[in-house]
Amino acid sequence: MTLVEIHKPDFDVEIEIAYATPDNFTGAPVYARPGCYLHEKAASALAEAIRLAGILDLRFRIFDALRPTEAQWALWHHTPDPEFLADPNRGSPHSRGVAVDLTLIDAAGNDLDMGTGFDAFTPLSHHGNPGVDAGAQRNR
Repeated sequence: MTLVEIHKPDFDVEIEIAYATPDNFTGAPVYARPGCYLHEKAASALAEAIRLAGILDLRFRIFDALRPTEAQWALWHHTPDPEFLADPNRGSPHSRGVAVDLTLIDAAGNDLDMGTGFDAFTPLSHHGNPGVDAGAQRNR
């Protein structure tokens, strides 16, 4: 697997890797350092998404990307809920570098409303949930 590091200036994004800090659902750092990597095809798709968001004067803030298998196990041991976390026995898109957790930000760096915050393990975090207002649905 060929990985691409996601960083400025190559990618015009804000990087805040939540699992390298205590600001995540576990309350403790899971990663030793805040690296952001994606599979080369996912990185290419991200670059196109960045271009399209830029047309709307929007950018992305990335909270997580490639997740080592050991980290997936740590998350699973903390909260073994297959509705919100991939069972590491079956594999995770994050562990293959093909998933990215992010939000949209405006020109001032403010998060757009997505209906829930990062790491919200509630039904509202599911795509298409009718309890999420139309504006947040558009942002998703």
